[in-house]
Amino acid sequence: MKRLLPCALSLPVLIVALAMPGAGFFGPIILICGLIFIHELGHFLMAKRMGMPVEVFSLGFGPRLVGFRWNETDVRLSILPLGGYVKLSGYNPEEPDAEDPHGFLKQPARKRLLFYAGGILANILGTFVLLYCVGFSQLRITAVQAIPSPLQVEEVIKGMPAAKGGLLAGDQILGLGALRFPGATSQEAVTYIQGRPGQAVEVEVDRGGSHLKLTLTPLNSGGSGKLGIQFGPSAFTTTRRPFQASDALRAVPLAATESARMAGTILQSLGRLVSGRASVKEVGGPIAIIKAGSRAAKTGWETFFLMTAFISMNLAIFNALPVPFLDGGHILILIIERLRKKDLSLVFKERILTVGFFLLIGLMALVLGLDLWRLKH
Repeated sequence: MKRLLPCALSLPVLIVALAMPGAGFFGPIILICGLIFIHELGHFLMAKRMGMPVEVFSLGFGPRLVGFRWNETDVRLSILPLGGYVKLSGYNPEEPDAEDPHGFLKQPARKRLLFYAGGILANILGTFVLLYCVGFSQLRITAVQAIPSPLQVEEVIKGMPAAKGGLLAGDQILGLGALRFPGATSQEAVTYIQGRPGQAVEVEVDRGGSHLKLTLTPLNSGGSGKLGIQFGPSAFTTTRRPFQASDALRAVPLAATESARMAGTILQSLGRLVSGRASVKEVGGPIAIIKAGSRAAKTGWETFFLMTAFISMNLAIFNALPVPFLDGGHILILIIERLRKKDLSLVFKERILTVGFFLLIGLMALVLGLDLWRLKH
């Protein structure tokens, strides 16, 4: 049952991902599957380091699609890729009363702790590697120049003036009031809109080769104009110098500093959420990740790597939370057992993990519901 519920929640996410206009498919799927693979690979390698046989290493939940056998391990791709798991031979850590023929529970606490921490450490390392690649590339940039192009409308928020005025996602804006595209930048467009609250603005649009003229009136929001448009990123051309041997070392502190900054930003946001200073509506779920991943993939590999690194660090911190059923919950139980110098009963641990599991299912349902609500609004 504990694997059927994630499957049930994964199915609508995949359906929305395929149906979402202009979202793309391969970019988000590579992002999600890649991060899941890295996380589960961390658990797998730690289990092998302990000398524990691994029965299943699965990317995804549900029925097995394809795979191969590596020694005693069935490495498989399952039908719903929004998840994954490592199952030790004859034992499932999520079921404390399960048969344990190879002695996982008899392993020293430090080894079991490393097994649970493996996924967290793998996501942190994955973040560092992705940021290292970006830093290694960006160190070579000597000049950046915007490429003249029409202004791409990436998203139109329902109920806002742009949507009411007939603007659609995918439209190419050729003129916005006094601004002309190519020529002006997306930032100039934002500034222009913000400076005209309540004033009608003429917009020239190219929609699939047809030229249209629309009149949009920015909403007055605290003295600033808003149309409810998400513009696509401006295109740039970059000039890069040749690689230098020193770049390989110079990229290390850049990646480490950015990794620490990302972790700090995420922890700060989590603190605001827990303290009530931020709304739960700000939390993004899998559909939000799909949209962001698709947007980043279309922009270029560097933006895609940055997005993937940020989500990887989010996964690391989320899994480290001391919530039953998460890796951090297992680690907390181990620490409590070492402090009291006595293991908690299997029945008690089973109850704790069951409560944590349904808590996480509720959280997954909440963020999925918020994602669907954003799509409608």
